[in-house]
Amino acid sequence: MILVGNLGKDPEVRTVTSGATVARFSVATSESYTNKEGQKIENTEWHNVVLWRGLATVAEKYLKKGNKVYIEGKLRNRQYEDKDGNKKYTTEVEATDMLLLDRPAGGGNTGGGNYNTSNNSNTNSNTKQNSYSNDQGPSNNNFGGGYVNNEPPVSDDLPF
Repeated sequence: MILVGNLGKDPEVRTVTSGATVARFSVATSESYTNKEGQKIENTEWHNVVLWRGLATVAEKYLKKGNKVYIEGKLRNRQYEDKDGNKKYTTEVEATDMLLLDRPAGGGNTGGGNYNTSNNSNTNSNTKQNSYSNDQGPSNNNFGGGYVNNEPPVSDDLPF
């Protein structure tokens, strides 16, 4: 699943009993269209996002309410009990990749940073680099935020 939208609130970050860091926040995605009567209609959907380990640390450091972000991940359905013992169900996007689409506070960087959790939680925070990958180290490019997973775009001109 891929989401491109804006954070509805600052990430809530905590450490679970296993020692792993987890961040949670909501992302708003919007679409607009003109109906038969010529009125512009905008629909906004809210998505709960969960980030683990290195991505959670990056979110805590760089994300704030209103930031535009690209999230790639998996849909997860889970159930839990609320304070009153009632069963609750929720659907979340468990992020595996994240691309910061806004300029970080303090300037300096001309684009966002690309983060993923492919193999480990080692994240490079050198602000002179735009793109980060846990398994390949930093790469510098001129595409504002880097490739997702540091892979170049696929050409639509395929021979089949």
